[in-house]
Amino acid sequence: MNMENNKAEVIIVGAGPAGVSAAMTLAKAGKNVLLIDRADKAGDKNMFGGAIYAHQTEEIFPDFIQNAPIERNIVNQKIFMLNDKNSVQFEYYNPENKDTTFTVYRSKWDRWAVEQAINAGAYFAPKTLVKELLIQDGRVVGVQTGLEKFYADIVIIADGVNSLLAKQLDFRKEIKDYDVTLNVKEVIRLPQNIIEQRFNLRGDEGTACKILGGPLKGMFALGFLYTNADTISIGYGVGLDELKKNKIKPYELLDNLKSHPSMERLISGGEVIEYSAHMIPEGGYNSMPKLFGNGVLIAGDAAMFVNNIHMEGTNLAMLSGKLAAETAIEALNNSDFSQKTLSLYEKKLKESIVLKDLHLHKNTIKVLSKNIKTITAEYPELAAEFFDIITNADGIPKYIKYRKFFKKILFSGVILKSIPLALFILEKCIKK
Repeated sequence: MNMENNKAEVIIVGAGPAGVSAAMTLAKAGKNVLLIDRADKAGDKNMFGGAIYAHQTEEIFPDFIQNAPIERNIVNQKIFMLNDKNSVQFEYYNPENKDTTFTVYRSKWDRWAVEQAINAGAYFAPKTLVKELLIQDGRVVGVQTGLEKFYADIVIIADGVNSLLAKQLDFRKEIKDYDVTLNVKEVIRLPQNIIEQRFNLRGDEGTACKILGGPLKGMFALGFLYTNADTISIGYGVGLDELKKNKIKPYELLDNLKSHPSMERLISGGEVIEYSAHMIPEGGYNSMPKLFGNGVLIAGDAAMFVNNIHMEGTNLAMLSGKLAAETAIEALNNSDFSQKTLSLYEKKLKESIVLKDLHLHKNTIKVLSKNIKTITAEYPELAAEFFDIITNADGIPKYIKYRKFFKKILFSGVILKSIPLALFILEKCIKK
């Protein structure tokens, strides 16, 4: 890496999945790349639920399954529909999904990923805060840190959802409360054998759970739980506007979730070893900033590349970082760093799952938010009542119970409320 006169071919701001994927791609292509992060160590300030996906990860790190710090193979998926004191659970177990989805710790994973980029030839500058972009004649030419200036032909912005650099360029609107969620998570240590017993796992098998209702009912919020080797990650994502409207503190909501009987039995006896909170993009396609300009590209959370419907963000960040790097490589090879040349990045994104999936769900959040009470409160209650009817033999004739149950559905208006939602989902299923 030649950093003579503080000049690199590409500067990347942010060493999360998008930034490190860009750095790895550029370094392997033999380009001079400087990766900057404000944390003392890569991953120290990063947080997510817990899953990475092999398909996109292998494009950046081909041998990661053999070498990376992986916790468990997710072969089991669960959905918990919580009532106040009980729950209905749906489970999908498929051992053939081994080596497709994994749980990891971001602190370990990001550190390992940065090491791979360094080994490939990237230069890493931790504990470095980028204060602003350097702009000359309408083109981004570098960054100003707290101590000095660094120059580059291209700057890739991957500094997260609160990207001040994208804001400096006036590439993004002011973020609204409904454009982001607050993700709150605890990591709870439990013996490995206890985790495997409680989740019915063998060896390195893992479970990923989505949680609806319970203390989250009536709010635009979704809980999650992931099994690691000897810990459990449990938390939720909730809209900032929901927290303000309901006047509830984030840690109180998490405590309420943990104390629900269905959750408490899974984490009982564990020791909390980590608490974290982080802003996650929620607005998706409709809240994306401008993605390219003269001498600059934007990737990952800074570009709002999160598919909250499927709880996917890391894979989109990695892929966007890779595509930004490929665009930069072409621009460097042609010595053309203009907006016109860098627009290739958007074309690549449109041809990938990044913008295809985000465009598919561009209005989904809005529709779901209008039906949130039905989804997170009424569905779990009705599901619990239905299973109570078919599993209990208490001397009451079943036809009386069924009559009462269907009358409740009819007069509650759940069917009418569900029709627009069902039609919307059907449209998504058949849309090309």
